[in-house]
Amino acid sequence: MLSRTADHLYWMARYIERAENMARALDVTYNMSLVPNEDITEAMFWSPALEISGTTEIYEKDIGEVTAANVINYLAMDQRNPSSIYSALKSARENAHAVRVTMTTETWESINSIWLEFSQFLKQDFSKKGLREFCDWVKTRSHLFRGVCFGTMLRDDAFNFVRLGTFIERADNTARLLDVKYHLLLPTGQEVGGAVDYYEWSSVLRSVSALQAYQKIFNDTIEPWRVAELLTLRCDMPRSLHACFDEIILILEALSNSKNNEAFRLAGEIHAKLHYGKIKDIFQSGLHEFLSDFIKSNDLIGQEIHKHFLSATY
Repeated sequence: MLSRTADHLYWMARYIERAENMARALDVTYNMSLVPNEDITEAMFWSPALEISGTTEIYEKDIGEVTAANVINYLAMDQRNPSSIYSALKSARENAHAVRVTMTTETWESINSIWLEFSQFLKQDFSKKGLREFCDWVKTRSHLFRGVCFGTMLRDDAFNFVRLGTFIERADNTARLLDVKYHLLLPTGQEVGGAVDYYEWSSVLRSVSALQAYQKIFNDTIEPWRVAELLTLRCDMPRSLHACFDEIILILEALSNSKNNEAFRLAGEIHAKLHYGKIKDIFQSGLHEFLSDFIKSNDLIGQEIHKHFLSATY
C-alpha cells in the first residue's frame, strides 16, 4: 500500500473518532452545568472541555473569555479550531474522498452522508438549545461509520490503518479525560481519591459509555480509584487504555514485516505496563504522572507510525 493512501485512511479514522470524543466531552460538560452549584463558576465548568481537547492556549488567543456559549461554539462549529467537530468531520471526509476507491462503496457513502447531513446544524446556536441532540447525532453517525467499516471492509492493510487511527485517538482522549477530571474538577484542596460528588463521576463514566459497565463490574457506589482502574487497566472495557493497546499491538504486528520498528516497541512497552500494572501502584506513583507519561508516549507512537508507515512507500 502506498504511504499516502495509508496516511489518508489513518487520519480519516482519527478525525471521526475525534469528532465523537468532542461530542462526548461537550455533552457531559453541558449535563454537569445544569446541576446548581454556587461554588463553581461558568468558566470552571467549561474550562475542562478545552483542556480535554488540548485547545486551551489557542482558545485564549482566539476567543479569550471562557463562557458556555463561546466554548460550545468553539468546540462544535469553529472553523479556526482544528479539533472542533466541524473541522474533524470536514477533514475526515476530505481524507476519505482522496482514497474512496480503496474503501468499500458503503464506507464511502457512510462518511460522505455524515458530511452532507452535517449542513443542517451549521446555523444553529447550541448554547440555547439542541446541543444534546446534536451530540447524540455525532456519536450515532460515528458508531454507524465504524460498523460499516467493520462489516464491509476486507481485512487487509487498509482496514488495519483505519482501526489503528481509531484506537490511537481513543486512547489519547480517555487519558486526557481522566487527567482533567482529577486535576481540574476536584474541589480545591481535596486529595486525589477523596470524597467527590457522585454526579460528577457518573457523568465521567457516561461520557465514555461506561456507567453500566462500572455498575456490573463493581456493584457498588462510584469511587474515583475504581473509575481510574476501569478506564486504564480493565481490558474488557472498550474505551480503556488497556483495551485500546490490546488492539494497537496486534495491528502494528500485522502491519510490520518485522518487529524491528520503534512504534511496535513503544506500543509493546505501554501494553506491558497496562497488562501487568496495578491501580494501587499507579496511585502511589501518581495518577497524573502516569497519565501524562501515557499521553506523551501515545503521541510518540503516533509520530513513529507516521515515520515508519506514512512518510514513505513501504
